Amino acid sequence: MNQSLNEVYENMGICPEVLQFCNDIEDSLKERFEKLDAIAEMNQMKVLKAMQKNHVSAECFAGSTGYGYNDLGRDVLEQVYADTFRGEAALVRPQITCGTHALALALMSNLRPGDELLSPVGKPYDTLEEVIGIRSSVGSLAEYGVTYAQVDFIDGDEFDFEGIKNAINERTKLVTIQRSKGYATRKTLSVERIGQLISFIKSIKPDVICMVDNCYGEFVEEREPLEVGADMIVGSLIKNPGGGLAPIGGYIVGRKECVENAAYRLTSPGLGKEVGASLGVIGSFFQGFFLAPTVVNGALKGAIYAANIYEKLGYRVVPNGTESRHDIIQAVELKTPEALCAFCEGIQAAAPVDSYVTPEPWAMPGYDSDVIMAAGAFVQGSSIELSADGPLKEPYAVYFQGGLTYYHAKYGIMMSLQKLYERNLVKLV
Repeated sequence: MNQSLNEVYENMGICPEVLQFCNDIEDSLKERFEKLDAIAEMNQMKVLKAMQKNHVSAECFAGSTGYGYNDLGRDVLEQVYADTFRGEAALVRPQITCGTHALALALMSNLRPGDELLSPVGKPYDTLEEVIGIRSSVGSLAEYGVTYAQVDFIDGDEFDFEGIKNAINERTKLVTIQRSKGYATRKTLSVERIGQLISFIKSIKPDVICMVDNCYGEFVEEREPLEVGADMIVGSLIKNPGGGLAPIGGYIVGRKECVENAAYRLTSPGLGKEVGASLGVIGSFFQGFFLAPTVVNGALKGAIYAANIYEKLGYRVVPNGTESRHDIIQAVELKTPEALCAFCEGIQAAAPVDSYVTPEPWAMPGYDSDVIMAAGAFVQGSSIELSADGPLKEPYAVYFQGGLTYYHAKYGIMMSLQKLYERNLVKLV
């Protein structure tokens, strides 16, 4: 006898009370989900057009070794990225180990001793603090004589234009704009707001380099930051653009000079983009990028689903259940360490990999407090796959993201609520 879908979920550990509560929320989101589908369709055509324009062929999938000279697939892939994101050039490499590495590479290659780096959007993501030298670390920009200035938001999420104007000086060489919220509960920046900020900055100093940390934001909107004046966008392939298939890698896309500087820093002066073997992963890079708009769409739906569920339960969620979305991350302020840990246990229990283990907080390198992370991913640390994490400090916010399919993201959210419900940490209303 065929099982109903509700019976399947109950057999997967979701009790009827949690199931009914979640189903009611999902029913209210159908019209919004249709609008997300339209954005995903637009982005899918954008990627497809770039692949066709650049004559992607079966020969592109043959990996190179050694020096990687004349790697056809690598070179074509970089042009596909450049065309899709509207840049002059791109650096897309497995030798870029993570998002932080990509950002460090972009910064260190385009800044020189005596230059100043400015963040007009408050403190950057935790792992960049040691790259910049906010927290002392070997090899930081500060050690090389690059100074740092920061302008915080005012009224929570508003740009401090007067403060930014005063902070820009003759040594300001590069401005870093973090699109996503990181471990903060501010709003993620829309492409439109990023464009307004860049326009203001360049009206004061036209030659300043504006770099956008694009992590978690790719394919969420119909436009990307290069289309509103950014000089560089930077991200990780084990987040949105890898589509869940890229096993490693990062990218830098933008003005040719900025990208070439990064290539010389990644490899060596005089070598740049000409070397760097693709090591058999290039096929997954292409296919993951092709699938990325659809995968991101599923992750976005999961984030909106989570926001509406936890907002109805009385938690502060960022973004809230109705506002526009500009990245795939959903923050939920769970108020207690017990609730934060229970949420992450639910996400882990819903995973296809390592579902049987229990996540525990630990002193993760690059962070200033213990962090709990839940992820049962095919690619270790992949943030486009279903995962959740958060630092054990007030307001005990969890940051949920990913899901290679909406259905998996949906189940993960239900299981997170199930764990809270079982421990009497939440009352269904």
